[in-house]
Amino acid sequence: SFVFNTTISRNSVDSPIYPRSGSNLTLSMAFTPPYSLFDKSSLAEGISADKQFKWVEYHKWMFDNSWFVSLAGKLVLNARVHFGYLGSYNSSKGAPPFERFILGGSGLSFNNFLLGTDIVGLRGYDDNSITPTESSNEGGTVYEKFTMELRYPVTLGQAASIYVLGFAEAGNNWISGQDFSPFDLKRSIGVGARIFMPAFGLLGLDWGYGFDQIPGNKTAGGAQFHFTIGQTIR
Repeated sequence: SFVFNTTISRNSVDSPIYPRSGSNLTLSMAFTPPYSLFDKSSLAEGISADKQFKWVEYHKWMFDNSWFVSLAGKLVLNARVHFGYLGSYNSSKGAPPFERFILGGSGLSFNNFLLGTDIVGLRGYDDNSITPTESSNEGGTVYEKFTMELRYPVTLGQAASIYVLGFAEAGNNWISGQDFSPFDLKRSIGVGARIFMPAFGLLGLDWGYGFDQIPGNKTAGGAQFHFTIGQTIR
């Protein structure tokens, strides 16, 4: 896979650890060469040991926006919006099985490393549990996610910074742009805490409750605990 990546971003947050004002806007784009214009048999169509080597062809667009507003004293509202789209130059072949989106959980994947896949967290649901049923667990080509958080600091000292939060999230992914339904979202609410120490970085623990059932996995929602390491982009 040969890919050209470029990113346009603007960051005006006042602090990297506990922002109280400003925003972070990012648009990321990735493009492979359009191999199918020269040889339509060159595209990757699946993942199996008996297939000969083929090139991966796609164009990918990722939009992330985060706002911070101080409401009263040290109480901060953080609102985040995320969109992603994976497209193909050849409509007859469709998007490749790589670089797709899978939602659910903390956004980390300790038990199942997924090569060439974007893992997007959605608290209140099992890790990697939200995928279109038509995708055979390869993931979707379109996703959206919305987050609202209320944050309040316990301490912002030099040795450690600790804050607690309450959140509401909603998101989903789809197999194609034609199936995209912006109001068909998996919803959750919960509480959590973050601690930042220079020796360990940012550590987080969340409890979330997912309200919606996942087709084919009725136990994916409900009460869930999630552990995070580092700043999560999405």
